[in-house]
Amino acid sequence: MVHSGADERLAAQLKAVAHPARLQILELLAERGECVCGEIVEVLPLAQSTVSQHLKILKKAGLLCGSIDGPRSCYCLDGAALLAFRKAFDERFSELEACNKLQDA
Repeated sequence: MVHSGADERLAAQLKAVAHPARLQILELLAERGECVCGEIVEVLPLAQSTVSQHLKILKKAGLLCGSIDGPRSCYCLDGAALLAFRKAFDERFSELEACNKLQDA
């Protein structure tokens, strides 16, 4: 089976959000709008290097925007990317559900 670019993107995003710390980071960014890494470290019981790694994974998956201002990196949610991720997820699982209903009939 050949995977499309959309499949690869959805899989990467699912993998990125499949960690409790990354879900907490997304929630924190949703509440605050934007944060520098140090602010996230103050809230989560994780080392700065661990938080940085989680932020890197979320950013690589396209779910965050980030800007670097000297030694500080500021992150925020990418609203359009989150919406596209949710839409792709909903469409994929709606298709699976529809196929399953056909098999049950």
